[in-house]
Amino acid sequence: MTPTSRSSVAPRTIESSSRPDDRGLSLVAIGGGTGLAALLRGLKHHVGAEVERLTAVVTVSDDGGSSGRLRREFGVLPPGDIRNCIVALADDEDLLARLFQYRFASGEGLTGHSFGNLLLTALTGITGDFYQAILTAEEILSVRGKILPATLTDVRLRARGRSGRDYDGESAIGSSGEPLSQIALDPPGVRAFPAAVRAVREADLVLLGPGSLYTSILPNLLIREIREAVRQRRGRTAVVMNLMTQPGETDGMLGAQHLTALEEHAGEGLVDAVLYNDAPLSDERLEPYLDAGSQPVTLDLDGLAARGVRVIGCDLLAEGELIRHDSDKLRRAVLSLALPGWSAGGNR
Repeated sequence: MTPTSRSSVAPRTIESSSRPDDRGLSLVAIGGGTGLAALLRGLKHHVGAEVERLTAVVTVSDDGGSSGRLRREFGVLPPGDIRNCIVALADDEDLLARLFQYRFASGEGLTGHSFGNLLLTALTGITGDFYQAILTAEEILSVRGKILPATLTDVRLRARGRSGRDYDGESAIGSSGEPLSQIALDPPGVRAFPAAVRAVREADLVLLGPGSLYTSILPNLLIREIREAVRQRRGRTAVVMNLMTQPGETDGMLGAQHLTALEEHAGEGLVDAVLYNDAPLSDERLEPYLDAGSQPVTLDLDGLAARGVRVIGCDLLAEGELIRHDSDKLRRAVLSLALPGWSAGGNR
């Protein structure tokens, strides 16, 4: 389905892409978690055709689960989100990709670890370089695209809730259970990975999300060079809105409030468009999520459009019991956004 504008307020004009007709698209997706992997999984099939370069810029602030344990025990950057992106971009998500995702259910010291996390940790030890470990894993799985950590610095998240309480670490922030007033990196002023900065600056379309707002998307934009690269982007920037709120992190937040959080931490003028799902959710699919404290993200379309961004709704919903983005539907919507003829004045 081609995305359709739902804006009731005329947004600012966005210049047509300066991309030459003979050059493929350069797309950059910024974030982490399963949402980013779903986006990459759909787009990878167009690398070498409409898409010349597909790059994931991935947060490295995770401190929970297998990634957190490996980080504490071996001093490596957390590999989990990187691993998910490698598998999502694998040319053939068959045996090797499933092996990377295999999680040990027993074994002293192994329980809870995924094979891919252990392999990236081992490769880092062998090569002495986390990015070289990523490159090696990309080669093993014949990855279609590039995975770039936002920084190679050992960085952690800190946040302050509206109550004044402080939270240390991504895990604590994600389960804070209250609105957050501030989020920051520790140490502050970390340097971005230069390749990530170049990729963002040269992108025809920068995608923020889908993914956890405070623990997957914002950590990347808190890095000054990444944030400035988004501002200096050659093309456009779109937020792919989450389907559901995240309990403990974005409880009750409207779509416009997601943009407010981005602006408060990264400045105004970063976003040109918001892409959201407009397919209905059945009561049957919603029930377990509502019981867990998660609700559909309400878009407040007028509030979003009043900010000067284009608001675009289409069916992005995957089939099945779980409420997830459909990779193929995301692909179609994103490619429509990235094409040169798209502008904020109307539909293509």
